[in-house]
Amino acid sequence: MRVARMVVAFLLVGWVVSGCGAGPTLQAATMELQKDLVRLETDGLLKNPLSRLRIVERPDKDLPCDKGKFQRVLRATADYEHVPGDPVDNHLDHAQRVMENTLSQNLHYKVAFDLTQVDWKDARLIEGRKDTLGITVKVIVVPEAPTWRLVAETDCLSRS
Repeated sequence: MRVARMVVAFLLVGWVVSGCGAGPTLQAATMELQKDLVRLETDGLLKNPLSRLRIVERPDKDLPCDKGKFQRVLRATADYEHVPGDPVDNHLDHAQRVMENTLSQNLHYKVAFDLTQVDWKDARLIEGRKDTLGITVKVIVVPEAPTWRLVAETDCLSRS
């Protein structure tokens, strides 16, 4: 029994140590970014023609970013309907909450909530991260169309 415990402990330690240094790969991050693109295109709100979702850049090209490393980028824009007579601050608050929910619930990003933006009258910034895959998303929320301007990018990663 003691030997079995030692073997299991040794295997677990070896598994943890071997996985710690590996980190995300460009291939895995790219696959996830492509899934995010599909999730955006099929999202209930964003697939509505009124949102005018526009994919500006698809994550289908390796972009050099460091010695022997590359990244992939997804850029998109979309509108959030501004209710006539609704103050700009309310519009930005609603648009921010909707996008934060979309990023966290539908696209599975860990969103960082920044309460210092609550009183900003001209824009909001939303940031999210998928640490295990090395993907960061940033969305600028502005009162004029397009309301949301999204950029999701992988970290600078090696191809292998």
